[in-house]
Amino acid sequence: MQSIHDEIIKHLPRAEESRRLFHGRGHCFAGYEDLLIDYFPPVVMVTLYQKRPQAWLEELTEMLISTLPEQPRTILLQERFLANGPSRLLHGPMSEDIEAREAGLSFRLRLGEAQNIGFFPDMAAGRKLVRERSTGKRVLNLFAYSCSFSVAALAGGATQVVNLDMNRGALELGRRNHQRNNIDLRKASFLPLEFFRSLSKLKKIGPFDLVICDPPAAQGKSFTAEKHWPKLVRTLPKLVSSGGVILACLNAPHLGPDYLDDLFAEILPAAENLGMFTPGEDFPEADLACGVTLHLYRLP
Repeated sequence: MQSIHDEIIKHLPRAEESRRLFHGRGHCFAGYEDLLIDYFPPVVMVTLYQKRPQAWLEELTEMLISTLPEQPRTILLQERFLANGPSRLLHGPMSEDIEAREAGLSFRLRLGEAQNIGFFPDMAAGRKLVRERSTGKRVLNLFAYSCSFSVAALAGGATQVVNLDMNRGALELGRRNHQRNNIDLRKASFLPLEFFRSLSKLKKIGPFDLVICDPPAAQGKSFTAEKHWPKLVRTLPKLVSSGGVILACLNAPHLGPDYLDDLFAEILPAAENLGMFTPGEDFPEADLACGVTLHLYRLP
């Protein structure tokens, strides 16, 4: 427990900002590879990927209460080792209308409602890249989920963002995220479509200056990394304007960080590689190949 405490001390949140307090999944803390701790003030979310004794959970709860500068109102446990990743309370009541706050923006969370809470903390570096590169740009946000990239792009001065995702519920949450941040909805559109079946529509409303590709590692038959990333990369020149930029996010530990660079070099050899980025210090990885990586490319 001491190593968890020490790591949390290093990552105490700045003001009301959300933050990953402990990232055991990066295999940097022996014996805690099953543990994640996220802080969405005033809520702490503990995620476990294997069962832990109740006494251990009680000790963790007491440590969190005594260590955080402000006592958390709620400590919620998500048990990802069980089917559908159910959640249960470790401390306090279930809080209503909880949000993640990041760089002056806020995003509604679905804590206790679904396995995916509607926000991925490890994409903060990607949202920062998008915000910095969106001024005056038309943006296509593929596999948009709850549209946090879109909110970041419009906060950064994008003129228009098209969000595309198969999940209507996630897009509706994305719409509410825009409203939550006082963003003019006339600048955003939300298309509940499957990407590979909507190319003709996207080509008609394109081209785009920035295209964000953040697909799941696997989504049934709709997307598997090995089969669909090559197909996705081949379609991008039809959607990206000359000199346009592509942000490609890879979350497939079995492929490794060189996979996308090699793929782009093979399929789009003229594309300029602008660099690879990682989620940052809150997400330490013993092996970079096992973590999330973000890749930027510019088409000629």
